[in-house]
Amino acid sequence: MLKKYDAEVVRFFILRAHYRSPLNYSDKHLDDAKQAHRRMYIALRNFEDNLIDISSTQIDWSNEFATKFKEAMNDDFNTSIAIAVLQGLATEVNTIKSLESAILLKNLGGILGLLQDDPVKFVQGKIIDATINEQANSTDSSDAAIVFSELSIETRIKNRAEAKKSRNFAEADAIRKQLADAGIILEDTPQGTTWRRA
Repeated sequence: MLKKYDAEVVRFFILRAHYRSPLNYSDKHLDDAKQAHRRMYIALRNFEDNLIDISSTQIDWSNEFATKFKEAMNDDFNTSIAIAVLQGLATEVNTIKSLESAILLKNLGGILGLLQDDPVKFVQGKIIDATINEQANSTDSSDAAIVFSELSIETRIKNRAEAKKSRNFAEADAIRKQLADAGIILEDTPQGTTWRRA
């Protein structure tokens, strides 16, 4: 399992079920947990620089989300409800873009051993298996696929930005599709383009 999924994703998957309930293991359920878990990291991504060292930050237990989280944990260690609270808090972070809520999300997640990695690195993930056939852009007639490095992705993002600036939208779309085929999702924001794994 750990060869295919990050250890924190497996932890998240296990914690989504109450410890007294049977654990329904399947790749489908783990893939679902992976996506749900990643959405929480995506919520934290925009606050990366402000989340570097918040270990000394006290949790405000009067906060509505913190109160619900604590009640769930005090109710026979009901981690499935606690996870639902974290997901609700992540939605709020995405909606109102509040640093205070992002810090609370990271701190409450930390109680369960979740959300402690660098958000950007976690969302971008390990890309060693992200491959794409570049035969269309190469004079080489072989079907050999290449591994996309972080530098390669960033270079393509820069080339796409330049193509858009020169109004070459066909080239920009081709670059986006090329990355998408390799499992790299581009997200255009007012601050620039970010990427993550699908």
